[in-house]
Amino acid sequence: MAKDKVLGKVIHYYDKIGVAIVEVASPIKTGDAVKFSKGDDELEQKLESMQVEKSAVETAKKGDVVGVKVTEPVREGAVVTAA
Repeated sequence: MAKDKVLGKVIHYYDKIGVAIVEVASPIKTGDAVKFSKGDDELEQKLESMQVEKSAVETAKKGDVVGVKVTEPVREGAVVTAA
């Protein structure tokens, strides 16, 4: 996967459960290494799990809105790219 390819954007972050809601712009799947970036804030991690409507999914396509468990807080508006 090409670095800096935009995979999606964080549209909401639930701090109590550590989940980022991502609007997908390019297909992603669990196991992909991604980077969340906004300003000086960056977080790189592997996608361990994704959910759509509280159901686990392995892949997400353009236009899907998925919940992604993150290891650190991310900001709304953060861009998700391949790491």
